[in-house]
Amino acid sequence: MNRFSQFMAFVLGGAMAFGLLQTLSACSDGRVDIGQVVRVFGSSSTIDPAQEKELSRFYETYDTYSNNPSNLRQREHFRDAYRHILANYVTKPDSAKLIDVAVKGVEDLKAKPGSIEPRAVVEAGLDAMMASLDPHSSYLNPEELIETRVLTRGEFGGLGIEVTMEDGVIKVVSPIEDTPAFRAGILAGDRISHIDGDPIAGKTLSQAVKLMRGRPGEPIELTIQRDGIPDFGVRVVRAVIEVRSVRWHMEGDAAYIRIASFTEKVEPKLEQAFAELHKQAGPTFKGVVLDLRNNPGGLLLQSLFVSDSFLERGKIVSVRERDVRRDRDFLAKAGDLSGGAPMVVLINEGSASASEIVAGALKDQGRAVIMGRRSFGKGSVQTIQPLPLEGALRLTTARYFSPSGHTIQARGVAPDIVLKRHAPADAKATPTFTREADLPGALNGDTLAERPARAKLDRDACPVAGPQNDDRDLGCALAYLHAASTEAFLATIAQEVSSSSPPM
Repeated sequence: MNRFSQFMAFVLGGAMAFGLLQTLSACSDGRVDIGQVVRVFGSSSTIDPAQEKELSRFYETYDTYSNNPSNLRQREHFRDAYRHILANYVTKPDSAKLIDVAVKGVEDLKAKPGSIEPRAVVEAGLDAMMASLDPHSSYLNPEELIETRVLTRGEFGGLGIEVTMEDGVIKVVSPIEDTPAFRAGILAGDRISHIDGDPIAGKTLSQAVKLMRGRPGEPIELTIQRDGIPDFGVRVVRAVIEVRSVRWHMEGDAAYIRIASFTEKVEPKLEQAFAELHKQAGPTFKGVVLDLRNNPGGLLLQSLFVSDSFLERGKIVSVRERDVRRDRDFLAKAGDLSGGAPMVVLINEGSASASEIVAGALKDQGRAVIMGRRSFGKGSVQTIQPLPLEGALRLTTARYFSPSGHTIQARGVAPDIVLKRHAPADAKATPTFTREADLPGALNGDTLAERPARAKLDRDACPVAGPQNDDRDLGCALAYLHAASTEAFLATIAQEVSSSSPPM
């Protein structure tokens, strides 16, 4: 058994990318070795008379709309969830507002009094109540809870996209490599306005996602909005999505490792990658490129493992909860799979959650140069709390902080070297990307001053690299490793641009 496989699991994710986190236990001073474990959940606790009074308002709504108000199990199911939110949400909730939105969620069903199944009444209330907290908290009914557990194993049915909701349409955070959506040409930043001709407007994110689910082999027609071009349709055939979480190969004398998502398969695959790369290149590399572009996140424990794989010591990430007694710092152990080789980490606006933990740790510890564009900014912790009757809450319980003390939430990780992108020649405008801070109800981050970027340059100035010889971000990462300093790298790029410029 490896050093992480003995841990049980619960959750974190970016956008709609659900992932089960491994349980970690803690030292008494809050400094946590990543081979130990931390308790995340507090108890549901009791509720005070004022909160109980607010709860009675939902009971009245339940009795009004339920076709079986004597079903007290479902009523108590709502109460269990309400208590847990009050006790464990990352900030102290307003109990009156929670009940207000829960009542409205039921009323928005537009049903006749006494006509709704008890479970449907409670689910409508819980969906609305959880959605009011922040973009990542949600209620998981029994079916959704089962699906959540499947996703973290790296194999599931669907289209292969990570999505969020923006201005009444579905926004693609990132397509997953080698999936139907990826092969159909769907891009990060695309907006889905219709599913099989049915408009998204007026639907919740959960409702829209349910429409996109279906049996493998069944086609679906998505209407795509993309900046600079007219709306167009894309036909995608649903499939069983098996995520290849880690890929690797040698790029000349440098090791290239791509992590597409942080599933539970990352740890063994990363170890396999280095075993094979060392055989190909010998004990040392010119350097390592760790590619986290468009990686939407996944398992916390896997992000800790990846960070620790390149660090000899020091803090990886801090988790800060509402109850400061449960705050924890996660620390690295000695041992570097790369043997201390120079590193460049590639990120972009689609790098979220677990990806940002890795990039932030390697940046702040001075282990790697971060290159690309500012990451998504998903720096909150979601934990899954199974409820006694059925289903679970996916509840935001904490924020992540990088070793420098910056919160990842809302601000993301800033690159050391920014690779600016411009609109394609046939587009009308430079593509824009939604980040965490743009989402309605997103939690705030900090306002501490950032370390300025070492350099900013046009990514079109980068040389091409990769299997298809079309990856300029990778080209700049490799050029940096060979230049060995920012100054030498910039001189190399300037020379490349000069030599490729047409004569005047």
